[in-house]
Amino acid sequence: MSFIDELKKRASEDKKTIVLPEAMDVRILKATEVILQENLGNIVLLGNIEEIKNKAQEENVQISGAQLIDPNTSEKAQKYAETLSEIDKTITLQEAKQLIKNPVYFGMMMVKLGDSDGYVSGAMNTTKDILKTAMRIFEKEGTKILSTVLVMIVPNEEYGDKDGVYLFADCALNENPGYLALSEIAMTSAKSYEKFTKKKAKVAMLSYSSFGSAKSKSIDKVVKATQRVKSKMPELLIDGELQLDAAIVPEVANYKAPNSKLKGEANVLIFPDINAGNIGCKLVERLANAQMFGPICQGLEKPINDLSRGSSVEGIVGTIIITAVQAQK
Repeated sequence: MSFIDELKKRASEDKKTIVLPEAMDVRILKATEVILQENLGNIVLLGNIEEIKNKAQEENVQISGAQLIDPNTSEKAQKYAETLSEIDKTITLQEAKQLIKNPVYFGMMMVKLGDSDGYVSGAMNTTKDILKTAMRIFEKEGTKILSTVLVMIVPNEEYGDKDGVYLFADCALNENPGYLALSEIAMTSAKSYEKFTKKKAKVAMLSYSSFGSAKSKSIDKVVKATQRVKSKMPELLIDGELQLDAAIVPEVANYKAPNSKLKGEANVLIFPDINAGNIGCKLVERLANAQMFGPICQGLEKPINDLSRGSSVEGIVGTIIITAVQAQK
């Protein structure tokens, strides 16, 4: 059974409700159709109800099983606004009432107050808009910083631990993390990998150097982050600093990093900064014809996840399923 098929099975066995605030994007409507037809979860679509129905009819998309809510007319808008102004003391009640009319805010407050189990957005909104809002509303949990991870599924399974499933971090949020932040990203990403796959995480701390083959401040950061993770999670299989080929190609690992415990079988790749991560994930997605799901947020009390604005319907469906699995206890 493939990774996505396994997640679908888990999602269907414990169905969760996921809210989608970008209902006027046809990709969101088509993803909703797939989720409902395959019985993978419950969907809430936000926006003008008549406009959503008309859009679905125009595109010949079946969404009759979804719940449609207009934030402008919802009876829960007042409660959400009051709670938002209590959470963020910089927002007055009147300001909160206006913000709640925005589906991005309304959807997150649904999750905050338990009216939905998870949230997926980003097809029309920027990552900055989504994550900035999330950090105003939700508390951090299990880590000192918020970070993101991408699930990458590559068709070539001869690398890494040879099932084609990798987690890449952080490719969307932390621009140039220091060694403390980088270590937190690594630890959280390892936990995410094991939750999603139920397999042992093998974490590579990436650099342009392998075990001292070069020297610089940027490499020192990766080395210190690796050391900190090893002290905090001694049971975790992690190594660094490593070049990418030494992390995922056993033959290269044999001569570049012969003492590495990873042995070229890494499945969690931690990039030193957002430039490397963002470029790397898009290269793999396009040139390797990989499936990319996310960015998946790590470190929030509830599952709030982003999409690339270039996401395919398949990518959106996968992110919804991952969000549903995150919501399972």
